[in-house]
Amino acid sequence: MRPFFDFVSDFWWLVFPLSGLMGGWARSWSKASERRHRRRVELYQVRNRAAEAEQASQAEVQSLMAAHDVVNRRWLSYELDVGKLIDFPVMTDVREPLTVAFLRAKREADGLRPALPGDMMAPAALVDYRAAVRSFEVAFDVAEREARRIKDSNFTGPERQRLETARKLLRIASDDAATPAERQTAYKRARRELDGLIVLPDVTLAALEQKIAGVLDAGPKG
Repeated sequence: MRPFFDFVSDFWWLVFPLSGLMGGWARSWSKASERRHRRRVELYQVRNRAAEAEQASQAEVQSLMAAHDVVNRRWLSYELDVGKLIDFPVMTDVREPLTVAFLRAKREADGLRPALPGDMMAPAALVDYRAAVRSFEVAFDVAEREARRIKDSNFTGPERQRLETARKLLRIASDDAATPAERQTAYKRARRELDGLIVLPDVTLAALEQKIAGVLDAGPKG
């Protein structure tokens, strides 16, 4: 150690510039360290905001899918109940502009719907799906209000009588207390009464036939 102290004693005047130089290095290192820390904080904030935005987006998609499901269930309540379609025949009448608009809005919303909320990543896709679901809700509300307003008033007196007859026959066809022959006959007569008046969707017929499947192959064939 003595050589070092001898050097220091001989060149003591270098201590001041060296200390200044080292102080400058220390300050530069501190500033660089501060900048690195600030960049890390900014990067964390950016990533955090992105994660929050993604979560918010998925939450909105999930909410839209739930709203979509609500309207689909409301429509399904008509499709699976032929009696309800007889009461409000406009809901399946494709000659009615409001019914056509609702069915078109349904197809568009169904086509844009993702399988899972996380599948919808593009902001533009979310915008389109949001608009489609809102249009679907509005179009269905309008069509349903109109159907409930006019009921069967678009039909003539004899046609309304046929609808009423079909309604009664379908109750017999669905009545477990009736005999298989009575139920099958009632079902076939109801179909004839509705022919030319109301177009029953395939899913409606399938639901009705499933309900009385046990008697369709029994009883009279006429």
